[in-house]
Amino acid sequence: MNLAVVGSGYVGLVTGACFAEFGLNVTCIDSDADKIRQLNDGQVSIFEPGLEEMVRRNAGAERLNFTSDIRAGVERALVIFIAVGTPSHSNGAADLSYIDAVARSIGEAMDGYKVIVTKSTVPVGTGERIRRLIRQHQREPIDFDVASNPEFLREGSAIEDFMRPNRVVIGCRSPQAVAILKDLYRPLYLLETPVVVTTVESAELIKYASNAFLALKVAFINEVAAICEQVGADVQVVARGMGLDQRIGSKFLHPGPGFGGSCFPKDTRAFVAIGERAGIDFSILKAVLRANQAQKQRMVEKIERAVGGVDGKRIAILGLSFKPNTHDMREAPSIEIIAALQQKGARIRAYDPAAMEEAQRFLNDVEYAESAQAAAADADALVLLTEWNPFRSLDLAEIKSLLRQPILVDCKNVYDPEQMRKLGFHYTGIGRGEGISGA
Repeated sequence: MNLAVVGSGYVGLVTGACFAEFGLNVTCIDSDADKIRQLNDGQVSIFEPGLEEMVRRNAGAERLNFTSDIRAGVERALVIFIAVGTPSHSNGAADLSYIDAVARSIGEAMDGYKVIVTKSTVPVGTGERIRRLIRQHQREPIDFDVASNPEFLREGSAIEDFMRPNRVVIGCRSPQAVAILKDLYRPLYLLETPVVVTTVESAELIKYASNAFLALKVAFINEVAAICEQVGADVQVVARGMGLDQRIGSKFLHPGPGFGGSCFPKDTRAFVAIGERAGIDFSILKAVLRANQAQKQRMVEKIERAVGGVDGKRIAILGLSFKPNTHDMREAPSIEIIAALQQKGARIRAYDPAAMEEAQRFLNDVEYAESAQAAAADADALVLLTEWNPFRSLDLAEIKSLLRQPILVDCKNVYDPEQMRKLGFHYTGIGRGEGISGA
């Protein structure tokens, strides 16, 4: 079966490569000619474990192709996935201009029956919007179906998430289109992956509701951590006790500097906007967004207290990307935290295993180091913002010898407070009770 994936960013490229790995013939389409040229040369600009190897392997087997010619890609394909960006408008609502442009182009290029599938995260009603635009721009009336197949890919583990998903959601009223899409995912049947078949509208809502609920869990445990600091409790123990309740679960109950990335902030704002259009005041999610913003400020205040004021001090930052195993800096907490520290007079030296080049688009006046040790050298404090695996096993004796003062602010609770105190560090975590070792 021939597929086309319009949009060769993070979601589109992972989707295309993984379907090619299933043995399908996939054409990835993007309007960025430079990106297509790089992909045809085997160069993948996205940092995602295993993706570059998968792209090269399937391109070499001629199952994965790249083009900027949307007409050629659409004409060859039975199924066309739309995986373009849906950034936020100033009011939080999703900007569907890229979706609209793709729908118009598909209509103009359509030469036979197609199934058009949204992978992009889109508000309820977008499926009908796409259907209307395609109809308006067809050269002649041609039958087609529109479906929603939202992605649930976590950056840093996207290939595993695609190959071993905990569910596949297919939103479509056409039995023919549902059968075609189920056939695409046939390799997952041996894993007994649940397939949820529903309407387009319900599928569109499932994605927003999932991301917003996970954002809520993150914001909730960060607020719990703030309480723990005031009452002498340990948030690690509290979270573990909560997570053992199967109704709650342990995932996303890890305190940190706030959520970021391309999904949680954008999708939570968009879900609030969807609620407003439906006449619903989504007060819970509004509170989640406020709490997430407040958490970043708490980190700044925590660093200030640990250092005794940051004016004129050099602060070493470990981790810039919004999470480990990605170079993605979109709405990373590090951006606002570093800017706030700089505003208070701090000098910043930073190290990240993958995101330093990308970070230069978002940060100003930051010195970039070649290693964690180089970042720590002659710094007044070390701040851990992203829990990359190399930061979990630092040579702490060496780090201590490099710092001007043995101050470590651990915004991801990677290290055990008692152990750090025994090593002579002035250690600050999130929600860790004084004198209580980590659990």
